[in-house]
Amino acid sequence: MATPSSRDELINYCLRRLGAPVIEINVDIDQLEDRTDDTLQLYQEYHSDAVVRTFLKHQVTSTDISNGYITVDDSIIYIKRLFMIRGSGNSAGMFDIKYQMSLNDIYDLNTYIGDLAYYEQTKQYLAILDAKLTGYPHIDFNRHQNRVYIHGKFSDQDILEDDYLVFETFKIVDPQTYTDVYNDLFVKEYLTQAIKQQWGANLIKFEGMQLPGGVTLNGRQLYDDATQEMLRLEDKLRNTYELPVDFFVG
Repeated sequence: MATPSSRDELINYCLRRLGAPVIEINVDIDQLEDRTDDTLQLYQEYHSDAVVRTFLKHQVTSTDISNGYITVDDSIIYIKRLFMIRGSGNSAGMFDIKYQMSLNDIYDLNTYIGDLAYYEQTKQYLAILDAKLTGYPHIDFNRHQNRVYIHGKFSDQDILEDDYLVFETFKIVDPQTYTDVYNDLFVKEYLTQAIKQQWGANLIKFEGMQLPGGVTLNGRQLYDDATQEMLRLEDKLRNTYELPVDFFVG
């Protein structure tokens, strides 16, 4: 199919682009699977369409507290920050300064007494106070451990059992669920070249060997052409499709 919607269809599409079944592609099925895994891993690592920004809710358990970390799903590749949400018993409710500001200033805006610029300045001022006096919890996350460490919060009992935590995360788009990933232009282009490179690598050891009819194998040319094209695609991936670097300030 020209629009592959499964792993096998993607592999067959790339083989046809290389000349199959008219030309025999000398690549083993396990090698095809390996090159497909490599391509998807590269795609998920750098392509903005391979991940989705989402929010992960977690209720703290006694196991989390005793471990000192929270275990997350391996589809999470990046955690940007943590919001803490507590029950209504810990909330300032109507006495919260943000609630009072909204209650009074929005009423003034509706009666044309207030000023939108003043309202925005006050919101920014409160945000600065919140960042200085409260701030966000400091966390460490390593995707190979699938663990989130929250500095000081467990030991200081700032986070208790049954508290709800919300993480802002980036999660991999699972190609088994969202099969349109297999039809992504970059995936198709890169996997075709990766298979071509593997094909050339397999034939290099027969370089110069003459087949019946005077045909000479040239695996080195296949390998070099594919490698050059893969480098071009990787450069395009990093410069065109990669998400901007997220700097931590503070």
